[in-house]
Amino acid sequence: MIDLTWKLFSQTGNIETYLLYKELEFESRQGDLQEDNNEEIPLETKM
Repeated sequence: MIDLTWKLFSQTGNIETYLLYKELEFESRQGDLQEDNNEEIPLETKM
């Protein structure tokens, strides 16, 4: 979806399309960060 939005913007120069692109890009990055935070990290304990 992001690629399609960028392609449409690059062909038309429509600022609203660019703003949509930036919003989708931001949401995509936020989703990536949440996935990283949800990963379980095994703890090594030596007692």
